[in-house]
Amino acid sequence: ISNIELARLAPLFTGDVVNVSAWDDRDKEGGHYRDYFRKAESYTLTNYGGKCGFQGVDNEYYLDLTKAVPEYMHRRFDVAFNHTTLEHIFDIKKAFFNLCELSNDVVIVVVPFVQVQHDFEEWKDYWRLTPTCLHRLFGENGLAVIYEAESPYKNSAVYLLTVGSRYPDRWEDRLPPYRPIHKAGAWVGRTLLWRLTEAALRSPRWVSLSRKIKGAKSQRATP
Repeated sequence: ISNIELARLAPLFTGDVVNVSAWDDRDKEGGHYRDYFRKAESYTLTNYGGKCGFQGVDNEYYLDLTKAVPEYMHRRFDVAFNHTTLEHIFDIKKAFFNLCELSNDVVIVVVPFVQVQHDFEEWKDYWRLTPTCLHRLFGENGLAVIYEAESPYKNSAVYLLTVGSRYPDRWEDRLPPYRPIHKAGAWVGRTLLWRLTEAALRSPRWVSLSRKIKGAKSQRATP
C-alpha cells in the first residue's frame, strides 16, 4: 500500500528530495523511489553502515540518524522521505527529530503498525507506531499531518504512510482527499467467521428481531 500511495503523492512534490536510509533506493517491486518523485529538481540518498547501508554511489551521504544532523544538511531539502527505518532505531525520538531537521517543509514516513518481528545482526526491531504517535511526533517537531493512509489488506502486514508539513496551509486542496485514521488495523484478530457474525448482528433484520425479543422479555417481567 505504501508504494501505491506514494505513487499518487510523489509527483505532487518538487524541489530537492532526500530518501533517508535509502539503501539502493529500490521499491521491492522492481522500481526505484527516485522515479516516483519525477518532478523533483534533485534526488539524494543517505545511508548508514551495516547491512543494506552505505553504497558509495553518486549523490549519497553518510548519515547516522542518532547523531546531530550536519550543518550543511540542516533543512537543505524540500522533502525528506523515509521508508521502514524508524522501527529499527531505539532512540526513535532523536531519529524523528533528525528526519524533520533535514526538510524545510515536507516529511514522508512509512512505518509498520502490525508486522512480524524482523531482527538483523546489525540492527534490531524495536517499535510499532500508531497514527496517534505519528501525529504527536510530527507536532513536537513543528509539523502538522496533511495526509495519512494505512494498508487495507486483511491478511498481510499493516503499514502506515504519513505526510507532515511545516506549512500545512500550502497543501490545502493540493493533495488527494483522505480519511483520518482513528482505529488502525481494526480488523486485526478478527477471523472471517467473526466478521460475518458481526455484520449479521448489525443487519436490520437482526436488529428488529432483537428489539422484539427484548420487548417480549420486558412484558413478561412487568407484574
